[in-house]
Amino acid sequence: MDLAYLRAHPEHLPTFLTHQRIRETPVSGGDSCAASRLTLDDGHSVFAKTWPETAGRPAPEGFFATEAAGLRWLREAGAVAVPGVVVPLPELLALDWVDPGEPTPEAAERLGRELAALHRAGAPAFGAEWPGFIGALPQDNTPDPGPWSDWFARRRLAPYLRMSVDNRALSQPETRLVEEVVERIADLGGDEPPARIHGDLWPGNLLWGADDRVWLVDPAAHGGHRETDLAQLALFGGAPHLDRILAGYDETWPLAGGWRERVPLHQLHLLLVHTALFGAAYRDAVGTAARAALRGAGRATVDR
Repeated sequence: MDLAYLRAHPEHLPTFLTHQRIRETPVSGGDSCAASRLTLDDGHSVFAKTWPETAGRPAPEGFFATEAAGLRWLREAGAVAVPGVVVPLPELLALDWVDPGEPTPEAAERLGRELAALHRAGAPAFGAEWPGFIGALPQDNTPDPGPWSDWFARRRLAPYLRMSVDNRALSQPETRLVEEVVERIADLGGDEPPARIHGDLWPGNLLWGADDRVWLVDPAAHGGHRETDLAQLALFGGAPHLDRILAGYDETWPLAGGWRERVPLHQLHLLLVHTALFGAAYRDAVGTAARAALRGAGRATVDR
């Protein structure tokens, strides 16, 4: 099994893995999947993701096909480093291997410029032409003309608020805050045409390469708001050299006025995904972000 054979006969990869015909080394997957480095007979390596056996259920239909479509769409822009898709199968996804490196200010600034170019490539509508996933959860990608604020409230906030209420991750005060954001979102500002975005760009989905580039992995790619990607980079401790990323971005495509005040609004989607997936551990973060989104726009009416 060499790289040429794998590309020509991708359906054989699971059999080779089952019979241990390929050297397999576990690595960090960066999301809910199991991941490994596969070393082929010709010395090439590929990165492979599989649905974990510990999940107790098969991968959702179209899970890996959706990721492959998103990676290809981002890569088509020719703007930012995105691993190439080698093998997309229902049960696994194999990508070009990227040798990991260390974060540097220079790579961060380059990423900022490249993200601006990616976003400027645009999208025909909000959403995408393929079904969506965010982590292991479904995400409604039905193409929508917008405006962004209405689409974001209906397709990115309300569904995960409902999930988070149903699983009792959110109490009544946090629920009311998010509902207020949804109701007032048209007044919070920042509407723009759809940008081509990664969609799940928390710092763990940046792969700092040995080639001194930053590679985007594990996307939930769709047409969205460019501020969403940048806001997500500040979550969970923030990306290394975030100030340099933002500087490179703003130098290439200046952000609209008030973008800093809108950061919590854009973060709220991913935080609600976390309460939907992981429960009350992220309850306070949701409440803080919702409150800040309202206050940042001068719209908070109650000091909770």
